Amino acid sequence: MTETVIVAAIVLSGLFAGLFATFSYAVMPGLRRTDDATFARAMREINVAILNPALGVVFGGSVLTSIAAAVMGFDDEAARWWLVAGAVLVVAAGAVTMGINVPMNDRLLAGVDAAEPPASVREAFEAPWVRWNHVRTVLSTAGCVALVVALVV
Repeated sequence: MTETVIVAAIVLSGLFAGLFATFSYAVMPGLRRTDDATFARAMREINVAILNPALGVVFGGSVLTSIAAAVMGFDDEAARWWLVAGAVLVVAAGAVTMGINVPMNDRLLAGVDAAEPPASVREAFEAPWVRWNHVRTVLSTAGCVALVVALVV
């Protein structure tokens, strides 16, 4: 049972990391090339569209299964600290998302909805959001790697 949970944690945390990585190397660089109004409108639509059941399964599932794997596998001396590290890193990525990126998304939506000038909306959002997205990309990727190592040791 523990191996099944670890595999589920690996798959879900890999999807979690992949989502953030895609924003880092494709979505945000692509949007960087747009004008301010297009950027603000596109991010608004992305932030609305991403709130769906698939994201809930990937986001919540990666956090829950990584914690479950760490708890279930704690008796395995070889894997213990890799599982704990994986869980801590995945939870940290989730915390950055919920504590930093989501509030920035909410402020962006409020600014777009309030018809603030697109340049000021973008200026307050883009650089900090991208920086924190890179952080959660690294955290979630490292968490996935730690879970893989736990499975193979």
